[in-house]
Amino acid sequence: YRIAEDGVCELYRNMRSLAESRLAEVDRILADLNRNIDELEPMDRSKLMKLAKSGKVTILDVRPEDEFAAEHLPHAISVPLSSLKSLMSKLPRDQQIVAYCRGPYCVLATEAVEMLRKKGFQAARLSDGIREWRDAGMLVVSKDRRAS
Repeated sequence: YRIAEDGVCELYRNMRSLAESRLAEVDRILADLNRNIDELEPMDRSKLMKLAKSGKVTILDVRPEDEFAAEHLPHAISVPLSSLKSLMSKLPRDQQIVAYCRGPYCVLATEAVEMLRKKGFQAARLSDGIREWRDAGMLVVSKDRRAS
């Protein structure tokens, strides 16, 4: 899928920010979504990219394949949550795995981290999605294979 224009994303971000600032329940909902799942230790995005580029961290995009094909984080590999169990044996056990999905309210990455940890992997969840990544001025790989 693809959003028709950036204005739609901006509207969504503004509504989300308003909800987060006005509703105490939003903090509780986020806490419930991420219970027992540590966020990635504070690390700037550039450092995460350097670690991924050097092969010291594996970044998993656990969204469906079509979303990954449309755009994804640099150095990420596509392992949709529905395929994670069958592909787990191909993942490195000797390094940190960082899973991400659609953003802070998406539970796919949380579920992936829970599955990975149960099998002994060192895994963490990145709360950023593509939009948050792009909004921070970071590069994403788009369908035409160019970083944008």
